[in-house]
Amino acid sequence: MSETLEITTLRPAAGHTADDFVKANADIDAYLRRQPGFLWRRIVGTDDGRIIDIVAYDSLPHARAGAAGITGEMADSPVHATIDHDSVDWQLTTALHRSA
Repeated sequence: MSETLEITTLRPAAGHTADDFVKANADIDAYLRRQPGFLWRRIVGTDDGRIIDIVAYDSLPHARAGAAGITGEMADSPVHATIDHDSVDWQLTTALHRSA
């Protein structure tokens, strides 16, 4: 099975931490679990303070639909206030290799 990954790199908004970002994602996690094709999600932090949010779907169409809902259906989520929106780098990509 191929996986389509939604990979978002960002920095927390002024006055917020990576922990704030994670805590503010409770409703987003619930939203993702309801999405067709959702497989898993990981949020990691880097030594320089960036956050990398990786969401896996079973196909590109499912990934596009799920991602659209984050700014559409979930536009009122508290997570958006924890993000420095000027720092966001967002992309969809297909996994080339998977090792269990």
